[in-house]
Amino acid sequence: MSNKALILVGGPLRGTRFRPLSLDLPKPLFEVAGHPLIYHPLCSIAKVPSIKEVILIGYYDESIFQPYIRQWSTEFSNLKITYLREYTGLGTAGGLYHFRDAIMKGNPKRLFVLNADVCCSFPLKEMLEVFEEKEAEAVLLGTRVAGDAATKFGCIVSDPETSQVRHYVEKPESHISNLINCGVYLFSSSIFSLIRSAMEAKAERLAADPTLDDADGDSSSVLRLEQDILGPLSDSRRFFVHETRDFWRQIKTAGSAVPANALYLQKAYQSGSEELAKPSAMIVAPVFIHPTAQVDPTAKLGPNVSIGAGVIVGPGARIKESIVLEDAEIKHDACVLYSIIGWQSKVGAWSRVEGTPMSVTEHSTTVVKNGVKVQSVSILSRECKVNDEVRVWNCVCLPFKELKKDVSNEVIM
Repeated sequence: MSNKALILVGGPLRGTRFRPLSLDLPKPLFEVAGHPLIYHPLCSIAKVPSIKEVILIGYYDESIFQPYIRQWSTEFSNLKITYLREYTGLGTAGGLYHFRDAIMKGNPKRLFVLNADVCCSFPLKEMLEVFEEKEAEAVLLGTRVAGDAATKFGCIVSDPETSQVRHYVEKPESHISNLINCGVYLFSSSIFSLIRSAMEAKAERLAADPTLDDADGDSSSVLRLEQDILGPLSDSRRFFVHETRDFWRQIKTAGSAVPANALYLQKAYQSGSEELAKPSAMIVAPVFIHPTAQVDPTAKLGPNVSIGAGVIVGPGARIKESIVLEDAEIKHDACVLYSIIGWQSKVGAWSRVEGTPMSVTEHSTTVVKNGVKVQSVSILSRECKVNDEVRVWNCVCLPFKELKKDVSNEVIM
């Protein structure tokens, strides 16, 4: 029985919270743990034998993804990978319905739907087992979070014995549950009938309310899975949740790439991945170093560090809990902590670029400094330069800037 996987990658008008890193590269292609974000769910999809085809759906121009798709098609030879481009915003459910003929080609029985900005272990096989055992119409992945954080996500009320979803509310105003939606779904092919019914119901509401205007984004063809589909689906009695005990977090802001990088590196280390650098006195695992990077043997790296292609790390440098992107240079005796160093950026000798330590289980990536909310991670965008003996602390620096003096808690424009 064949299944398909659909990955929702968004577009350039979305994901603005990932700026300034998404000014140069779509968020799904940003590298964490040595690979683009979208590569990690692809690895999990490739391990499910019944999935033969993966469809990426988004707003980006096809030419951006084609080189990656060619590379992934070679690496995952068991998968057919294609890209479908939306030319207007239809919402997550509306986009699926728009491409329903292409998605249903070959008559797949089940459809995995994954959001590209999710970091987790993607337990797809376990979700498939729940689907078959319960004879479900839909299964979504859920996880537990601290009570005060739950209202920032879609909240699930489920039967503790059967795991049947009784009630679903997207970002409720008050606390109803600490079990939240992880943005990973498994649907039967009947999901398109449900989307069609939701469209018709929305069209009736629009016709009855003259204050609503299609030009304001109120079109009946614009539907979102979370707000328009999952709520009604909970009335079907065939909607279930698979609760994961493994790691999970959203990757919304640029700063959230650092904890996501740590989680994926830890997963790779625990699975014995040979891609990671071997631990030593100067390598505190887990650390990823691209084969083309040049790291001086006296530099100390880790834990949770990714070093990109062509990076140069000088003698005595210290890098911890950070991502250093392609062709960047960290000069001798520099220190980089809880930070992202952008493409072709340079950190001078004896300089410090640092953010504020945070737990990988903390879903917020901001801290309050002197009464101002700032990013907990310091970020240098493309081709930024930090001069020698300069300290950068909790700052976001836009592209092509040179920092000549100490700076803290600022957005440098």
